[in-house]
Amino acid sequence: MKKILIINGHPNSESFNFAITEQYQKGALASGANVESITIASLDFNPNLQFGYQKRIELEPDLLDSWEKIQRADHLVWVHPVWWGGLPAITKGFIDRLFLPGKAFQYRENSVWWDKLLKGKTAHIIMTLDQPGWYYRLIYGRPSVNQLKKCTLEFCGIKPVKVSYIGIVKTANEVQREKWLKKIYDFGLKNK
Repeated sequence: MKKILIINGHPNSESFNFAITEQYQKGALASGANVESITIASLDFNPNLQFGYQKRIELEPDLLDSWEKIQRADHLVWVHPVWWGGLPAITKGFIDRLFLPGKAFQYRENSVWWDKLLKGKTAHIIMTLDQPGWYYRLIYGRPSVNQLKKCTLEFCGIKPVKVSYIGIVKTANEVQREKWLKKIYDFGLKNK
């Protein structure tokens, strides 16, 4: 049985990202997968990596619980909006505080190389946009994808990482939203 973890990075529980998360979860459960979830905005933690990697800050209980879920998962599904080309601050803070040396990766002594400690996992990034996905890719170079997919997940050994763009959300009518939600349900059903 596949173990799936859905990580919702939108701070507003009334956002379309929560409907996306719910539909993916319904599809994954219908497939027989074991599904857990993290709603980053509901966690109690300081998102500021105050001392960088120079001084360790103890992880709060919600972050310890989140890390256990990440370790148990075979497949991580990240749902988030794109704001100013990137991730919401709370999502970036979650990554900063949790994807640490010795946990997600490990620098090698006297080397520019590192060990990827999350190998064997896959991921799917589902992001909402207020512009067409093609525009975000071609005009802006998809900075949030570069950050989350390449510089975080793949850096830590998670591969392959699928990316799906949902947009233009702000002008979408109910018919379009339902079409997207059906697509997301199917992603969950197929565990991708």
